[in-house]
Amino acid sequence: MLRLSFLIFLLLFLFTSFLKSDENSFFSGGDTTNVTNNKNSFSLVAKNLPEYLQVDFLVGDALFERIWEDSRLTSNTAKDGLGPLFNSQSCEGCHINDGRGHLPEDLYKDMDSISIVVHLGKNKNNSNKGYKNIPDEVYGSQISDFSVENILKEADINFEYDYSVEVFDNGMVYKLRKPKISLSNLNYGDISEETEFSARVAQPLIGLGLIESISVEDILNNEDEFDLDNDGISGKANKVWDDVNQKESLGRFGWKASQPSIYQQVADALFNDMSLSNPLYKDSSNCSEFQTICINVPDGNSKEYDDLEVSNQQLDLITFYSQQLGVPSRRNIEDENVILGKEIFFQLSCNSCHTEKFKTGSHGDHNNLKQQIIYPYSDFLLHDMGRGLADDLPEYLANGSEWRTPPLWGLGLTEIVSGRKTYLHDGRARNLVEAILWHGGEANSSKEKFLRLNKTQLNQLVIFLNSL
Repeated sequence: MLRLSFLIFLLLFLFTSFLKSDENSFFSGGDTTNVTNNKNSFSLVAKNLPEYLQVDFLVGDALFERIWEDSRLTSNTAKDGLGPLFNSQSCEGCHINDGRGHLPEDLYKDMDSISIVVHLGKNKNNSNKGYKNIPDEVYGSQISDFSVENILKEADINFEYDYSVEVFDNGMVYKLRKPKISLSNLNYGDISEETEFSARVAQPLIGLGLIESISVEDILNNEDEFDLDNDGISGKANKVWDDVNQKESLGRFGWKASQPSIYQQVADALFNDMSLSNPLYKDSSNCSEFQTICINVPDGNSKEYDDLEVSNQQLDLITFYSQQLGVPSRRNIEDENVILGKEIFFQLSCNSCHTEKFKTGSHGDHNNLKQQIIYPYSDFLLHDMGRGLADDLPEYLANGSEWRTPPLWGLGLTEIVSGRKTYLHDGRARNLVEAILWHGGEANSSKEKFLRLNKTQLNQLVIFLNSL
């Protein structure tokens, strides 16, 4: 009995020591980490980027912030080509200070300032290789709620909220909200009854280059699609179509891990969010065959930009900028509540999906991103999160209930950077407690443990999460 007690004590000591000892976790992004705590925390160049490359970063930043214009209304070929249908005039318009987007604060007065896109698709298996889902016949894969002059936008996006209540074992009550999306003023005909809607807020851009630098093998090592270890967690990799290399690749980016690379993600956003032709997607508009008036609008393609609206060089520079955004350092890691909160995080098994640590590989074009010990708190795999979060919109291998584990680095700086606190794919959660309470499916066991926390433990967990 004495020997058993000693063993338990030793294990607890070692576990606590592990939680306390990893001082490198202060540098969440390894050598890319910036020690900062302000609204620009997500917008700084990787700390270890050589000085001679920082000019490229600054030019990429300028392109990221560029306000694109209707080619009919400007003679400036450097920034023309917007639309005719679009969601934003700039990358920065959705990624506020390179951070996350949000739902409108006031559903009736704030609709023009939202940084959210409504994705469309059919809830059925997609047999068309190379497409992430089956789009709506008329409106495609997302709704464009803005348009250039004298062209009708696709539709108005309307939000309402359904409310529900979660009660902790100690009696604490939290009111949860779930946005309901509807479309009105459909200007190009009816939308299919089979088409599903999914609202998506923009995600923070920090550390993307580091995520891209993790080896495929290291991500797949955490895959357990059929839960062979019987822990209730069945992480699954998304296999997506790589338009650059014309082959199937590991999905790493986006809410459902549907993008294989930063280059493709940037090109896709330029085309689908702003209707800008670029080296990967060369169509002059993203209009469907049913939108004939839209199709005939003059484009902004020009010879000096490779007969495109965004040239090869410009796309490379925006990609480089997105790859080289540094990760902010953690804060208060020696604080007792932070240490105890981390212990609770592990006790709840949150780390089963939110994997604390990776080491980046030796592949890739950027030496400053190689062989870095990083702390993203994500496995970058798909997990079934239950019906509460389901959008019923598949993307490649991701079904309507599955989402990629989002990285947690920079979590505590959300409000400072973006001006408000909104979490999860559609921005429904107004604080971290609400975000956790929406977890279901594979995370249901952790949620049940979470509901048993007392007020002090709850506060400690939140303090830890805000230190990330």
